[in-house]
Amino acid sequence: MAAFHVMTGASEGLTRPVVNRIGVADVFDALKRGYDDFMEKPSHYVFLCLMYPIAGVFLTLWTSGANLLPMVFPLMAGFVLIGPIAAIGLYEISRRREAGLDTSWTHALEVRHSPALPAIVAVGLMLCAFFVVWLVTAQTLYSNLLGEVFPRTMSDFFHSVFGTSQGLQLIIWGNLIGFVFALVVLAMTVITFPLLLDRDVGAVAAVTASIRAMVINPVPVLLWGLIVAALLFIGTIPIFAGLALVIPILGHATWHLYRKLIAREVTA
Repeated sequence: MAAFHVMTGASEGLTRPVVNRIGVADVFDALKRGYDDFMEKPSHYVFLCLMYPIAGVFLTLWTSGANLLPMVFPLMAGFVLIGPIAAIGLYEISRRREAGLDTSWTHALEVRHSPALPAIVAVGLMLCAFFVVWLVTAQTLYSNLLGEVFPRTMSDFFHSVFGTSQGLQLIIWGNLIGFVFALVVLAMTVITFPLLLDRDVGAVAAVTASIRAMVINPVPVLLWGLIVAALLFIGTIPIFAGLALVIPILGHATWHLYRKLIAREVTA
C-alpha cells in the first residue's frame, strides 16, 4: 500500500491537475514574488541556504586535492539537477506566507510531516539517480577524449581543455549532453515538488503534470530554466557566496511559478 500511495497519492487513483497557459510576463512576476518572499525575512533564508556555498567550496577543494579537477564543473553543474530537492523547505515558507500563516524558518522543516513525503522522497531519489548518471557520463566523456590519467595541476588541466582539439570536443559535447540532462530534469520537476507539497497527488501524477506544463508552455518554462541556470552560474562566481542569495529567491519563485502553471484545486 505504501508503494501504491507513492504512485497515485491519497486518492488511490491517478489524478490529472489542470495546467494553465502562461506567458513570459508570468515568469518574471513569479521571480518578483519570490524576491518579495525572500525580503520578508531574508536572514532566515540565507541561514537555511548557507549549505550551498559551503558545499560548493568544499567540493572544489576536495576534488582539487584528490586530483579530480575534471569533475569540479560536472559536480557544480549537477547541482542544477538536484536543486529542486533542497528547495522544498522554501516552497513551504512561500505556501505559508500565501496562506497568511507564520513564516518562521523552522516551518521549513515541517515538510517531513507532509502526507506526500513518500512521493517526494521517490522523486528525490530519481533526481539523485540522474545526478549520478550525469557524473558517470561526464567522467566517461573526459576519459575517452583526454585519457584516463587526470592532470595533476590546474595549468595542465586548463591546457588540456582549452589548448587541444580534444578539449574543444569535450567542451562542445559536455555542454550538449549537460543541456539534455538539464532539459529532462526541468520538464520532469519544474512544478513537481511544489505540487506534491500542496496536494498529495502521487509521484506519477506530479511528474506527468510537470511535463504537460512544459509541453503547453514551452517558451515560459524554457525561459525559466535559462533564468535558473544563469542565476546559479552568477551565484557561484564570488566563491559560491552568491548562492546564499540566489537559491532562496529561486526557491520561492518556483512556488509562485507553480501557482501560475497549475490551476487551484476545486473544493466542494
